[in-house]
Amino acid sequence: MPLDIDFVRRQFPAFESPALQGQAFFENAGGSYTCKPVIDRLFRFYHDRKVQPYAPYEASHLGGAEMDEARARLAAMMGVERDELSFGPSTSANTFVLANAVRQWLRGKKAAIVVTNQDHEANSGVWRRLVDEGIEVREWRIDPQTGHLEPAALAPLLEDGRVKLVCFPHCSNVVAEINPVAEICAMAHAAGAFTCVDGVSYAPHGFPDMAALGADVYLFSAYKTYGPHQGIMVIRRKFGETLPNQAHFFNGGTLYKRFTPAGPDHAQVAACAGMADYIDALYSHHHGEAAHATPLARNNAVHALMRVHEEAVLQPLLDHLAARNDLRLIGPRQAEGRAPTVAVALDRPAEPVAAALAAHGIMAGGGDFYAVRPLEALGVDLSRGVLRLSFVHYTTAAEVTKLMGALDRVL
Repeated sequence: MPLDIDFVRRQFPAFESPALQGQAFFENAGGSYTCKPVIDRLFRFYHDRKVQPYAPYEASHLGGAEMDEARARLAAMMGVERDELSFGPSTSANTFVLANAVRQWLRGKKAAIVVTNQDHEANSGVWRRLVDEGIEVREWRIDPQTGHLEPAALAPLLEDGRVKLVCFPHCSNVVAEINPVAEICAMAHAAGAFTCVDGVSYAPHGFPDMAALGADVYLFSAYKTYGPHQGIMVIRRKFGETLPNQAHFFNGGTLYKRFTPAGPDHAQVAACAGMADYIDALYSHHHGEAAHATPLARNNAVHALMRVHEEAVLQPLLDHLAARNDLRLIGPRQAEGRAPTVAVALDRPAEPVAAALAAHGIMAGGGDFYAVRPLEALGVDLSRGVLRLSFVHYTTAAEVTKLMGALDRVL
């Protein structure tokens, strides 16, 4: 059964908003629309449960229960224990805290880490600064023509056994090629290293199956996966208990608190359960009663629905762009190997082009998108940046057709 796009769009109030009528949203890589279950839960929390949670009175009990529900259900969707999932103010903040823990762990040791130049700066800059502690930082570099991150090029970086952590993206926010996470994690583990995967640009296209990927850390942003502005980090127990505690000393024995030095946003954490509501609603609509499948099986089935739809809608856009001789399409030209985040380098600055598209009802963006390192490696003129056209599974073929027509008129 194909994805029922009409059902999907009914779950997002933005598509019924008069303020957004006539506009096609192609800046989803910067943040997706929020699904109705998340909005409903956020509304309820602020109206009925905006008190300190976990106290012995009803409003507090209910608020704490919703926060626990969000952690438990999202963890189950991804096939991990509930205490292996933690919330933070953003993925950048979560990565910063994690990097500080690694700094303390490796300080004074003859150790190395691997980073890539395909990453968004949030999963690159904080790791590179560990060189200040005498930790060697090795760069796994992309192909300067295609942006491809070749797994075979990682092997020489791991040969001497000094690498303790390999940091890389599930996919880049400008190259968009889907990296073989399971293969890379297996290589790193065989060399005695842990892995940290930036999933921010992939998770909007399907929540991860952590056992299948094999990553020790997986980070993504709830506001890009139809939820509130929270960062979500899955950290597997072995690595999480290896690293020094970053929270209050009395919270060090609780895995999901070890890397959350600041108090969580109670309402937004609780509202994250709405993302699980949404996945379950899609599963039930397409496959029947949700209770007959595990949360992980439901998640994987919905993930497949999303990807099949995205690939079908994306390929005409890739073909259209590849046929033009006035732009450079970055990343793979086949939809099945990439996320629907499409960056193009133009012969002019990208931001004015994005502004011109807005006049045609296309919401898109131009710039470097904090992907300065990959764009430099690809030889893109940073003063021009790239035009980025990004969407998720709720985007229709008609909207992509509208986008292509608008591009033809503007360019």
